[in-house]
Amino acid sequence: MRNPLQDQLLKAGLVKKSKVAQVVREQTRQRHAKTPKAPTDEQLDAQRLLAERAERDRALAAERNAQARINEERAQVRQIVEAHKVKREGEIAYGFDDGGKIRNVLVNELLRAQLAKGVLVIARHGDGYELVPRAAAEKIRSRDATAIVLDHGGPEASSGNAEDDEYYRQFQVPDDLIW
Repeated sequence: MRNPLQDQLLKAGLVKKSKVAQVVREQTRQRHAKTPKAPTDEQLDAQRLLAERAERDRALAAERNAQARINEERAQVRQIVEAHKVKREGEIAYGFDDGGKIRNVLVNELLRAQLAKGVLVIARHGDGYELVPRAAAEKIRSRDATAIVLDHGGPEASSGNAEDDEYYRQFQVPDDLIW
């Protein structure tokens, strides 16, 4: 069944019968073809919006994951300090610098000597400070380096200038000098 216009064009001799049959086949193929239709502007806008939302959601999820990792590391640092803290006892005030302010912890002579040698380290714990052994300090440093307040045996303990160290060895520090 052809359409009336095609019949009229055939009768008038303007088109050939084979050309009309070819056009009918192409139209049928297009109607029954499995090729998707070209997306409309609305569909393109919807896809673009979905892509933008997905990207924003990925960024928010990454930020949430980073914050969760930071909180987890802080909790691990608190647990390490709590598990390995050394009992502080004594009446000697051991002074140290924390963020430009001088802080003190009360220690005895043995703890003071261990702090000076770098066997013990001062770590931030909540609003206060705790003494922890070097092995625990290394675990803390791997999770949060800012939690270590004082470490005389750590990587940044040496001044780095061997000539200055050699020069200052000739000056003796009095035994009764406590900083």
